Amino acid sequence: MITYETWDIEQKPTFPIDNNEKGALHVLSWAYDHYGDDLLYACSFGIEGIVLIDLISQVRDDAEIVFLDTHLHFSETYETIERVKQAYPRLRIHLQTPSLSLAEQEKQFGAELWKRDPNKCCELRKIIPLRQAMTGKKAWISGLRREQSPTRQHVEFINLDKKFQNIKVCPLIHWTWKDVWRYVHRHNLSYNPLHDRGYPSIGCAPCTAPAYTEEDLRSGRWAGLGKTECGLHES
Repeated sequence: MITYETWDIEQKPTFPIDNNEKGALHVLSWAYDHYGDDLLYACSFGIEGIVLIDLISQVRDDAEIVFLDTHLHFSETYETIERVKQAYPRLRIHLQTPSLSLAEQEKQFGAELWKRDPNKCCELRKIIPLRQAMTGKKAWISGLRREQSPTRQHVEFINLDKKFQNIKVCPLIHWTWKDVWRYVHRHNLSYNPLHDRGYPSIGCAPCTAPAYTEEDLRSGRWAGLGKTECGLHES
């Protein structure tokens, strides 16, 4: 088994990129065969997440999925999660919450921490909760695509994750924005309606705005704060 402790880049498997959803199903089948219950999907329930959930359900219909519930998400996101639960009743979907409530965070760090120190806010409400959710897990799945941003252009199917000290599996790296939407429409999948209102990337409500440009689908995240990632995918 490929683990953080035994990582050897020469031992990484290769996957055919064919009409099998650009390799995604090959990767997911390998990952669940390889890690089983030691594999967790951390899902934001954005459009890539909707695609991955449908693909995962074809491989492991009782897969474990975690959503990082910061208590700052749009109501549309929570409604999307409930629709997904109904559509895939066997999936084990868990909402992971921070140890600090918003009131406790405000008391300790001041009001609206996301405006003054968004990195600290993400650490408290996303990074630490994901680390807790992944306790004992050998690997996790992410919906990263190379096309999303310059910081993601070198992501591989199988990656060493130094931040969480495990393996990060990214089945959608070769998918384009058009590929994602074609899949959703072809399979008539329900998705977050905010995507139809100019939000290609959806995070917490205070830190997410419509995208400014189609060339950078994440331009609406932390706009004006010089921040492009929440920190989950940074070493």
